[in-house]
Amino acid sequence: MRRIIWGILFFTSAALNAQVKYFSEPLKIPILLTGSFAELRSNHFHSGIDIRTEGRTGLPVYPAANGYVSRIVVSPGGFGKALYIDHPNGTTSLYGHLDRFNDTISKYVKGIQYENKSFSVDIEVPSGLFDVSKDKIIAYTGNTGNSGGPHLHFEIRDTKSEETLNPLSYKFSVTDNVCPKITGLRVYGLNNQPHGGFSGKSFETVLYNGEYHIKNNPVISVTGRIGFGIEATDYFDGSMSKCGINYLSLKIDGEELFSFEINKFPFSESRSINSIIDYEGFINNHRRYYKTWKDPGNVIDIFKVLEGDGSFKATDNRQHKVEILVRDSYNNQAVLEFPIKSEDKQLTTSENNIGEEFNYDETNSFKAEGIKLFCPKGSFYTNFVFEYAVINTGNNPMFYSNIHQIHKNTTPIRNPLKLSIKPERLPEELQEKALIVMVDKKNGSKSLIGGSYSGGFVSAEISSFGSFTIAVDTTAPAINSLSIKDKNTLIEPGQIRFRIRDNLSGIKSYVGAIDGEWVLFEYDAKSNLLSYKFDKERMKFDKKHQIHLVVTDNKDNVSTYKASFFK
Repeated sequence: MRRIIWGILFFTSAALNAQVKYFSEPLKIPILLTGSFAELRSNHFHSGIDIRTEGRTGLPVYPAANGYVSRIVVSPGGFGKALYIDHPNGTTSLYGHLDRFNDTISKYVKGIQYENKSFSVDIEVPSGLFDVSKDKIIAYTGNTGNSGGPHLHFEIRDTKSEETLNPLSYKFSVTDNVCPKITGLRVYGLNNQPHGGFSGKSFETVLYNGEYHIKNNPVISVTGRIGFGIEATDYFDGSMSKCGINYLSLKIDGEELFSFEINKFPFSESRSINSIIDYEGFINNHRRYYKTWKDPGNVIDIFKVLEGDGSFKATDNRQHKVEILVRDSYNNQAVLEFPIKSEDKQLTTSENNIGEEFNYDETNSFKAEGIKLFCPKGSFYTNFVFEYAVINTGNNPMFYSNIHQIHKNTTPIRNPLKLSIKPERLPEELQEKALIVMVDKKNGSKSLIGGSYSGGFVSAEISSFGSFTIAVDTTAPAINSLSIKDKNTLIEPGQIRFRIRDNLSGIKSYVGAIDGEWVLFEYDAKSNLLSYKFDKERMKFDKKHQIHLVVTDNKDNVSTYKASFFK
């Protein structure tokens, strides 16, 4: 009897959940989106939705549902200032890129920042300390962290698993009557080719009679194992921002071979974007094509593959109808139809692949003179033949080893690899300043990888293949005052600001003090801006003050700034 009652209660609860809107809009303005869930970003899926804030900051933010603040993060990058709220239904909502929190939360956070003497904090808030309800302001929109402009980043996560969920599955007041657009097709030959080695032919698409077709309606000749790639973007009403689809399926002669649907994902597999798209095509042409087959090392749980891996074996000398459908979160859809003609030809195989085969489901390693590479099991999405070359840098004073060309940058990496390079011509006094950099073969520019010297090698983790060498950072960060003229005159009455920059290893820390007491400088990494707003509760006015700023980079090069001002 008890089982029956619980079953009825569960059914009733589920039915009500389907009918009642649990979450409310976090902003009291029309909800227009500039970014969608699972949208394709650089090396990751977008984990929420981006809500337009009319090009300004300071709009009130409300909880999407009743609950309590469970976490507060303040960071120079990432989501900047962010709030996490746990809800009774087992979800957590996140509000990112905030300008500031409400007064109560701000006072609490500032107290912890002063206690820790750190702008950056990640606070686990005791349950019940900040209970919130839908009608109470929790924060104000901003542009902090890695934000490209004022907006609110909003997420819903499963509290227990921390998987991020598609907010558009929860009946938010978002108007979307716009179908996705299909802007290109690629057809790939996959005949025993390693990842990054398949060939692709591009076709232009046109829309008529409500469906997409290949321009000029060719019958595409194919041979052997093939796959397709489709370039598709989605849009919302009132926005020209390019967003992402969340569903794709492939049918041949009416039979579904492959599909995926992205309504949730774990952050640990967000880099799987590089396996879901034609990564080589993106690196070479900056266009993202969704693939209609699954790599064996791609474990993100979004696929429904009905036969094999989703590829098609074209060997029967017959014509086939291909149908690729894409859909957004509001069931707007677009369909591309085109014919292919399979040809049973004898395929020639290349014998030019000289090198060691790396297997996606095994531990792989490589050693050569002056270099070691370790790849843990699960580092890749497919098998491939590893390639290596070395470029002698001669007496180039910028580099302290040869340049090691580690495979191809068109092969994606799932989990980081450990790269160790043996330095040459590196004086002992510079060992602690050494790091690994990636060199652009086209223009010779270098970008930071990082790492440190130990046991005769400089070692670091890499997340992409490319050309690597050793450089040193002996240059201290630059400090440029924006608010104090000639180190004695305050020209901004309400604040003190500095622009800080580092030439290579990046800013590790900064410490600002006024009259010998630590003060809270906020750091916006994207603009290299440090700013302190005068705090009446912690500072005495109408007197001469001494300011002391110390900025340290990741190789412990230090710059200091001292000045006096009247306030």
